Amino acid sequence: MRIDFKGNLEDKRELRCAVIGCGSHAFRNIFPTFQFTRTKLIATCDYYAEKAKAYCEKFGGEHYYTDYREMLARERLDAVFVIVSNTEAGRPGYSAIAAECLRAGVNVMIEKPPAAVTSEIEMLMRLSKETGKRVMVAYKKMFVQAYRKAKELALAEDFGGISMMTLMNPEQIPSMEDLQKFLYDGVDVKTSRMCMEHLCHPLSQMISLLGAPESMLYDRNECGAGVIVFQFPHGAMATLHMNCGMAMNGGVERTVIISRQGLESGGRSGGRHIIMDNNLVLTYNRNPSFSYGDETDFYKGTPNENTAVWQPEFSRGQMFNKGLFLLGYFGEINEFAEAILENRPFADGTLEQAWAATQVFEKLAEGPGKRIPLAMPPELMQEGYYDSGYCR
Repeated sequence: MRIDFKGNLEDKRELRCAVIGCGSHAFRNIFPTFQFTRTKLIATCDYYAEKAKAYCEKFGGEHYYTDYREMLARERLDAVFVIVSNTEAGRPGYSAIAAECLRAGVNVMIEKPPAAVTSEIEMLMRLSKETGKRVMVAYKKMFVQAYRKAKELALAEDFGGISMMTLMNPEQIPSMEDLQKFLYDGVDVKTSRMCMEHLCHPLSQMISLLGAPESMLYDRNECGAGVIVFQFPHGAMATLHMNCGMAMNGGVERTVIISRQGLESGGRSGGRHIIMDNNLVLTYNRNPSFSYGDETDFYKGTPNENTAVWQPEFSRGQMFNKGLFLLGYFGEINEFAEAILENRPFADGTLEQAWAATQVFEKLAEGPGKRIPLAMPPELMQEGYYDSGYCR
């Protein structure tokens, strides 16, 4: 039996889960989300027995371990959440642990970024096929409430296809030299590590909506602020503004999605665009047809032809105004659990998407000021992948 959102008991199966890594992110954002999803905490694992025990007791687990291999051997698990620190070289430590979980017959959710290089993602793809178990990457920005609505609106038929996507993020593009030291020499360069850890946030939303890009071009100034321009096979473009230097106590992220409607009139009539501010306020801008020069009334058109705004209210104890829901943590864990229980593909957070995002980070090491071709992710070359309404 589990407890539903109304506090009632319901007879639904839950995933038997364990968590590897008892740190601050897991404490704040992952363990508390289990109460809202079809997951049952069975075991915790951490290097430090005191932490593993404390987390297990705090969040209602049954057993705790300091060795995840022992845990995999002893427990009957459906899934494992891996939330661990980087290696001494600054690389994500997920691929090796996830591989052992797959070999043990367990589904896995790993945190972002899943890897620094695409070869590690490819290894997990092969193992997932061999074992029949799956890996999902916890790209929370794909599951932000405002983004899910923005994606729904942008892919709807009346939006008319996507021409352009612009994303703003307060991050830094490292120098080519720093990237090469990090990727090729195994040196933990802070600028490169920070880029790897945060670049995946805007990239995950871009790839979720537009698919994998076919090329990129970027430039940066001496501070590391810069712009990355992406081209997609279906004709859309995206620009990612890496705005390091922004204040961090205001709206630091902004996404704009522009339709193909109104192109014939230079965007003066029939055009549409969606704005997502700070992953919170969503605005869908539409305009009824205006002629130029002789209009005397701006207030024309029906509500369905004009701008619409969505934003949460914080006066009541609704689920949607809790950070676990607003920021995507519920969405990612709920999708992981429901997809496995329903035996269906993940809607987002796939290894193919992770491969595409990781490739962008790798290719930054080729340097600014030139167009860089990008390969298609393995398994995504099947017929019909881009015939999904992204850009018609």
